[in-house]
Amino acid sequence: MAKIILFQGDSITDCGRPRDNFYGMGNGYANLVKASLGLDYPNEYEFLNRGVSGNRIVDLYARIKVDFINLSPDYASIYIGVNDAWHEIGSRNGVDTEKFEKIYTMLIDEVRAACPETKLMIIAPYVLEGSATCNTDEIPDRLERFKKDVAEKAEVAKKIANKYSLPLIELQAAFDEACTKAPPEYWTADGVHPTPSGHEIIKRLWLETFEKLRK
Repeated sequence: MAKIILFQGDSITDCGRPRDNFYGMGNGYANLVKASLGLDYPNEYEFLNRGVSGNRIVDLYARIKVDFINLSPDYASIYIGVNDAWHEIGSRNGVDTEKFEKIYTMLIDEVRAACPETKLMIIAPYVLEGSATCNTDEIPDRLERFKKDVAEKAEVAKKIANKYSLPLIELQAAFDEACTKAPPEYWTADGVHPTPSGHEIIKRLWLETFEKLRK
């Protein structure tokens, strides 16, 4: 029987996946991972994308039973955090870092209790300068606030990974390094959402981490 790999997160994971197709993958890193593993390990894995655009940690927690626990995955990655900052900066409806950590911890505790055999991977969020994050007349310190808040969420992701001895994928350093080769707009459409090349960065780090986890 094929082992189930679940991708969980926000729009970066969602990436346009069709809701009328149980196995719809979207056009982002999750689909790139599926293509690579499908080539290297034919018929060994079944892939499920349950990313939802706009999700904060509270939204992910609210649907964790139907979109995680009930699926009983063998492997799962969780990529969340940028909307918790974005919604606060844009509409004052974000999730502060203390609450983010509290709910993230609750989520992991519930998943581990319900699915003790699931091997988890944590993905820490990143942000670059772009049209969604740059300073504006209305929010003159928007980029600074984005960088600070997303860095705090990434630090929580690292803390969670350390607490539960889970593998961590840190994206900020990878995207910062990529920006020494090409400008931010080459890697993200708006400072948050990756371009195809940006998704390739995530895919490569995801696969590198997964290969260690599957051994």
